[in-house]
Amino acid sequence: MLEIVERVAESAECEAVLTLPFEQRQKSRQRVRLDDGREAALLLVRGTVLRGGDVLRAENGELIAVRAAAEAVSTARSDDALVLARAAYHLGNRHVPVQVGAGWLRYGRDHVLDDMVRGLGLHIDCEDTSFEPEAGAYRHEH
Repeated sequence: MLEIVERVAESAECEAVLTLPFEQRQKSRQRVRLDDGREAALLLVRGTVLRGGDVLRAENGELIAVRAAAEAVSTARSDDALVLARAAYHLGNRHVPVQVGAGWLRYGRDHVLDDMVRGLGLHIDCEDTSFEPEAGAYRHEH
């Protein structure tokens, strides 16, 4: 089994792709299946969170590109920055991972959260797309 042992800063041509949803990109040690069907062991430094576009190196030197899988998310939209800030506060207060964009917030689909955010005045779009939430102010990866 291929052992994937480190994240690298290279942007070289990769020989393989690993597509994972956010929940799996937070786990530094797990068994995964590359897009070409090969099984691999992810053996990264504990606490590593992978992002779409990261490059990993296997013990045999093979480079593997990380792709963020499309997953069920809710995208909350508003043209009002105060309304967006209020929604971000309430989602953060519930420790919900949130991706922030210009005029929108994105989080894992949850009908209870959707109702709360709608109640704050935002429009919700249910989508299947990649999810790259904020890493957090205190997370420093090396």
